[in-house]
Amino acid sequence: MKKTKHTPGPKAAPAEERDDILSDRLVTFALDLRESGVYAVLPDALQKAQSELRRTIRKCLQQQREQALDEALERTWDEDGDAYRVLRAEVEELSGTILFRHDNGPDQEINAFVVPLFVHTTGGLKSDQDFQDEQAFAALRDSFQEGGLESRKAQVVLVSHAYHLDEIEHIGYCQLNQMVQEAYEAMTRRKGTAADAIARSMRGWPPSQFAPQDSAMELRFLLGFALKSMDDAFYHVPAKEAAADRYFEARAERFRAWSKQAQPLLQRCLVTDGREVQVDFLYQDLFHGGKETAVAELDMLRVLSEVQQVLDEHGAAPDSVKAVIGPTEADDGAVLRVSVQAKDGDAEIGAIDKPLGRTETMEAAVADLGDALAGIGMTALYVTRQFDTEGVAANVRPYSPR
Repeated sequence: MKKTKHTPGPKAAPAEERDDILSDRLVTFALDLRESGVYAVLPDALQKAQSELRRTIRKCLQQQREQALDEALERTWDEDGDAYRVLRAEVEELSGTILFRHDNGPDQEINAFVVPLFVHTTGGLKSDQDFQDEQAFAALRDSFQEGGLESRKAQVVLVSHAYHLDEIEHIGYCQLNQMVQEAYEAMTRRKGTAADAIARSMRGWPPSQFAPQDSAMELRFLLGFALKSMDDAFYHVPAKEAAADRYFEARAERFRAWSKQAQPLLQRCLVTDGREVQVDFLYQDLFHGGKETAVAELDMLRVLSEVQQVLDEHGAAPDSVKAVIGPTEADDGAVLRVSVQAKDGDAEIGAIDKPLGRTETMEAAVADLGDALAGIGMTALYVTRQFDTEGVAANVRPYSPR
């Protein structure tokens, strides 16, 4: 008699772990890995911790557990700065990049990238003029490969929208991961696929605050996705330092050339009424890195604008005053201060504070601000170890440019 194969019924879905349990696990592994940067090769125990950390992050991303990720990041920030940097780097990497392994062919990787843009217009950008020229958009999309920003063997999807910073900041880790997955499906499936997460990301710009005759400078982002084969030599960074430097220099030169080519295309994509548009480009980067760079640049421009306002109020030229840079304490922790003072004494004519980013070191922040102040013509630059509660600088020394 022929035996009948028994097919078991469907297994009950396992109960989802609570957010706090997932957060506890993420914090524990991040604390275990806080000193991982000192190893050229991780010991077996830390390799296991790293594997478990990544597995838990992927679980959170797949199950849309944004709260668990946010809670873990906040707790590691409170407990240990190095653990926070480890966890944040892993979450950012895994949310914006997905690796697909294939048995019959090379593995593939897809990531989300941004190109931040500082857009100068008269009257400000208008949301109803955003990316209305389909031919210009198609040429802009194709230019990423024609201009050598991405490999000609890759596939590139560009979203037909100039993202406002508010929209970019509203994209959480889980939504970004879902957007990357949607882009992959759009590139690899023959049938049309839904892209709900990408559609939700275009929430719309806030109302413009510019009058028709105002000179406006606004931050916008191009957002796209690149699908590449892991054996594509275009993306392989040479192992030797000198060769790697040449690789990145060539890439930077291609970006500079591309930005000139993209300028007229972006004008057609951003305005439809014939107004002139000037675009200052920041370097193409992965989603989180590009966002962080743009926010830091925007904050630096704010500080420089406030310094210039102080100079204007006192009728002073940049080279007629001195600036003292250093940390001071604020209600929510250390901030970086620039004290603008009379050149022939210590009388302060203005002070501007700049909050530090969570992954930013005070040393790097001082160097960035010093270089920026030198860039607007300030020549008498000094660094202090600390401003006290009365605003007095201690241990002042001349600033040494990088």
